[in-house]
Amino acid sequence: MGRRKVKPWQICTETVRASWHYGQKKMRLIFIRHAEPDYARDSLTEKGWREAALLAERTAKWHVDEFYCSPLGRARDTASLTLQKMGREATVYDWLREFDAPVIDPFTGKDRLSWDLLPGYWTNIPEMHSVDTFTETALMKSGRVKEEYQRVCDGLDGIIAAHGYVRDKKMYRTEAHNEDTVVLFCHMGVTLFMLSHLLNISPVNLNHGMFLAPSSVTIVSTEEVKEGEAYFRCQTVGDTSHLYVGGEAPSHMGYFAKIMKEKGGNLR
Repeated sequence: MGRRKVKPWQICTETVRASWHYGQKKMRLIFIRHAEPDYARDSLTEKGWREAALLAERTAKWHVDEFYCSPLGRARDTASLTLQKMGREATVYDWLREFDAPVIDPFTGKDRLSWDLLPGYWTNIPEMHSVDTFTETALMKSGRVKEEYQRVCDGLDGIIAAHGYVRDKKMYRTEAHNEDTVVLFCHMGVTLFMLSHLLNISPVNLNHGMFLAPSSVTIVSTEEVKEGEAYFRCQTVGDTSHLYVGGEAPSHMGYFAKIMKEKGGNLR
């Protein structure tokens, strides 16, 4: 008997599903960054629409219990093709917009993003490297970072609680086991802040050490080493296999260097 051919993106999906058969029901959160953006119009570029179409081919094969979406146009446009293909609607939450809490640049005195800093600056501040102390640094206190981070964390915990997992300090208490899959169409920055909360890692480290390409898929699911005590664990981060299947190169938007590309079987 020949081996069944599996498309690249199905490997990740089937690996996650296989883990459910070890006696545990696991909730899954899927974060999807919007496709390549046209920031001036808060929509998508021509390439972005191609990415969103390839993404919809992938997501339409999933069993999804709930869809949530950022109110910003680029996220809603990305979600629209999936929702149309599946005949579904998404709940829109304002806190899923791109993380919006500018701070005052200590060198220029001007407003700047709180999550786009020079490595020579933030790496030398020990408090930046802890999820418990990064908001107490002078830079973060010059803006509404603490308040916005709490708003995002509370919003995410509200969704998770509605599916049976209640935040308890650094983990979650299981009130109702389930196999629910929740998809959130949003943005790179806010996704990394949410992962920070789920994994108890400083968002400063995540924002400067990870890149999520446009239309990429990031999957986390609950794991219970002890019954009733759940922790979210990453299964896939920034996956763009749907683009490779469709012959579409990933976009570099949000990255300051060229993304490694494949040519003739070699990476460059």
